[in-house]
Amino acid sequence: MPELVITRVFRPAELEPPARDTARAWARHHLVPDDWHESVFEDFENVCAIVGVEIATRPVRLYGGGTRAAPRILFSGFASQGDGASFEGEYRYARGSSAAIRSYAPADPELHRIVDALAAIQRRNLYQLQGTIRQTGRYCHEYSMTISVERDGPNGQDGTPTAEDDVTEALLDLARWLYRRLEAEYDFQTADHQVDAALEANDVTFTAAGAKFP
Repeated sequence: MPELVITRVFRPAELEPPARDTARAWARHHLVPDDWHESVFEDFENVCAIVGVEIATRPVRLYGGGTRAAPRILFSGFASQGDGASFEGEYRYARGSSAAIRSYAPADPELHRIVDALAAIQRRNLYQLQGTIRQTGRYCHEYSMTISVERDGPNGQDGTPTAEDDVTEALLDLARWLYRRLEAEYDFQTADHQVDAALEANDVTFTAAGAKFP
C-alpha cells in the first residue's frame, strides 16, 4: 500500500552549519556552470596576443550543428599532484609588448616580468626567435608542454647559448600564471557567498541533514 511521507524541508540559511556545508557541497557540484573558466581563457588569449603567442585551436561540435574553434588550453585542478595548466601554439616577437601589457594589465607585476623577460631575450637575438609549443602526455601542467625554439635570421645564425632555455622558462611561467588565474576564478565561483546566492536564486530546499529535497 502506498504511504504518505511528510518531510520537513529547509532553505540553506535555515540549516545548521554542518548541514549547510553539505548543501553547499551539492551546489558546488551541480550549480557551478561548466563554462566557469571561459572568461579566464578569453583573458589569456588576449594576453597571449600581446606576448606574441598565437594559441592553436581545435574544432568543437555545436549542439545545433556545425563547429566552432576552441583554444587548445588544458588544465586540471585544484588539489591533486599533477594539476596545472598548459597550452599549444606558436610564439614570435611582438613589437611593443612591454608597454602593451602594462596598458592591458597595469596591476599584474608577474605578467610584466614575463613579457619583459621575453622582450629581453628577443633583443639579444635581434628579435628573430620563434617557438612552437605542443602539449604531450596525460597531464595538463606546464611541464607537459614541449617547446622548441629557433632563430629565424637571414644568415642562419644560431640563437644565443641560453635562448631556448630562456624562452622556454618564460612560456612555462606564462602557463603557471594561467593556472593561478584559473584557481582564483574557481575559488571565487565556489566561495560560500557565491554558492549561497545560487541556491537562493534556484530556490533549492534541503532536509535537516543537508540532502537536497526533492
